[in-house]
Amino acid sequence: MTKKVAFLFPGQGSQAAGMGKDLYESSESAKNVFDTADEVLGKSITTLCFEGPDEALKQTVNTQPCIVAMSIAALEALRDKCDVIPAYVAGHSLGEYCAMYAAGVMSLENTLKAIQKRADLMGATKGGAMAAVLNSTEEALKESLQEASSAGYVDVANYNSPAQVVITGDEAAVAKAGELLLAKGARRVVPLAVSGAFHSKFMEPAGKEFEKFVSGLELNNASIPVITNVDAQPTTSAADFRVKMPQQIYSSVHWTQTIQKMVSDGVEIFVEIGPGKVLAGLNKKIAPEAKVFNIFDKASLDATVESLKEELLCLKN
Repeated sequence: MTKKVAFLFPGQGSQAAGMGKDLYESSESAKNVFDTADEVLGKSITTLCFEGPDEALKQTVNTQPCIVAMSIAALEALRDKCDVIPAYVAGHSLGEYCAMYAAGVMSLENTLKAIQKRADLMGATKGGAMAAVLNSTEEALKESLQEASSAGYVDVANYNSPAQVVITGDEAAVAKAGELLLAKGARRVVPLAVSGAFHSKFMEPAGKEFEKFVSGLELNNASIPVITNVDAQPTTSAADFRVKMPQQIYSSVHWTQTIQKMVSDGVEIFVEIGPGKVLAGLNKKIAPEAKVFNIFDKASLDATVESLKEELLCLKN
């Protein structure tokens, strides 16, 4: 029986100056994606990706389109060499747009326009804080959030792995929850350098505004099920994507549950496509028995293609 594969696409925080440069230089399909991004968005995504500077690349309005362009470029470079069709696709927060593109939900141009609009709205929303919590029990997390709510609003932004969640909300409430979590045995609480409280009710106005934008966006039914962040469920209907895309901005990212869902449905091989290796690291905590490959430059693309050849006999050549 053929092994089931899933494609994963990373989110904010995985960016680095230089990303995608050798893919641009070695793959005509990757080059086309970057050139299209420059043209559609009216700014030099190629310069931001290849040269930075880091300060510009870290700004949400640039980070999101740059990671999406680089990840899709890597996907297209893979498709040139390998005809593997994944059983599922998924992306972490902004990575979900790459997953929707991979599943045929949106054209390249519409994917780029949608992620830029999302980035503009999220980047303009100020206030609040976020912190990563390492090695806390579920019970301690629940109790701490409940107790900290006396200082303001606090919630879970990301369920990243059984060993890591990210909390979000009012600055005072996030700080108080952090103190309580450490007192209840969490290993570390790390404040995150973000422009706002992503995946929280702070982002609801941005979500409502994005809803208007999405209502006029051309969306197709997915050819491959996308496991969506908001509920960790397979989604294929264009109508469902139209509802979930705005919700995702202010809802928790159920990443642990997303990977667990795919593993329970028989996925044995994950391919992380895009800058960095963040998702591969999380996968080791969520599904240590699954194989994970990465595509973030030409060397990792070639290595992954060779590995997939052995695993799946998937190659065109």
